[in-house]
Amino acid sequence: MTTAPLDKAIPLGRLRLGHSAVFWLGFCAVTVLLIAAPLVLPEFWRRFLTEVLIWGLLAMSSDLLIGYTGMISFGHSAFFGLGMYGAAGALLMVSPPNLWLAILLGLAGAAGAALFVAFFSTRLRDIYFAITTLIFSQIFYVIIFTWTAVTGGENGLIFTRPHLTIPLLYNARFTSTTLHWFVLAVVAGSYLILHRITQSPFGMVLQSIRENESRTRAIGYAVERYKMMSVMLSGLFAGLAGVLYAIQNEFAAPDFVYFLTSGDTVIYNVLGGIGTLVGPIVGAGFFQLARQLLAQAFGDQFPYLIPLGLVFIATIIFLPQGILGFARRWLNR
Repeated sequence: MTTAPLDKAIPLGRLRLGHSAVFWLGFCAVTVLLIAAPLVLPEFWRRFLTEVLIWGLLAMSSDLLIGYTGMISFGHSAFFGLGMYGAAGALLMVSPPNLWLAILLGLAGAAGAALFVAFFSTRLRDIYFAITTLIFSQIFYVIIFTWTAVTGGENGLIFTRPHLTIPLLYNARFTSTTLHWFVLAVVAGSYLILHRITQSPFGMVLQSIRENESRTRAIGYAVERYKMMSVMLSGLFAGLAGVLYAIQNEFAAPDFVYFLTSGDTVIYNVLGGIGTLVGPIVGAGFFQLARQLLAQAFGDQFPYLIPLGLVFIATIIFLPQGILGFARRWLNR
């Protein structure tokens, strides 16, 4: 039996460097394409791409729970909506409207709701957790819908988009291009943070909870505490997506707090690939593009939902690991 000389063995560090180089090469390539996209796209598709990035951030925040902790949440509409209303409140209260205050209050609203939901729901598992988050999202929806004096009720809140301001350096109105770049910067930064979280020891514990919660508890980890942190982090990034959506569209409406938004978020994850972070963004883009094209083909009425549902069913049957999972298998053949 012979062994390879030590000087010819491939160091583990070099392998890790290779994976890291591929990650950063792919990240930079996609980022450059998204930076250049608004310079060549017409106005409608420029705004559409920006909105896809926002929905992708919402889906990515949900994937931290679904894909990495193994908890299906139907409460993300509440975090998303409270991020919207927090930003709207800040922009209506302060003159001139302040972008950074809107982000701060939007995140505070989403974080407070996530803490409240996490305290009660993380004591439960599986379908009971999902139903509890659904109930809480509906409670927030009813409060927002009926508290007309503060939230505007079913009419929502309309406000003026703030300037993009960097103290002492830059102060200008958002254009569709600069807004796209701002959203892209926030989404890209959020992706890097979430990627670092999922690859950290904390993220490894979350994945252990997903695989076997009882064993994770048996070896000494405070499972409920980790699940609470996961819900809070997920809710925080969902609220950030809500802030960005509010700033882009200059309104906040109770429809986005309704549980259907949470259902769409789960669909994004399933379509793109659960447990990948990138997959939910791909799923959000695919779903929104399919909905837009089918609405144009069939009219913006109920019938276009039928072929969209058929596309979703076909994806689940033939691509059970999602679009990204299928792409990975195809590239590795």
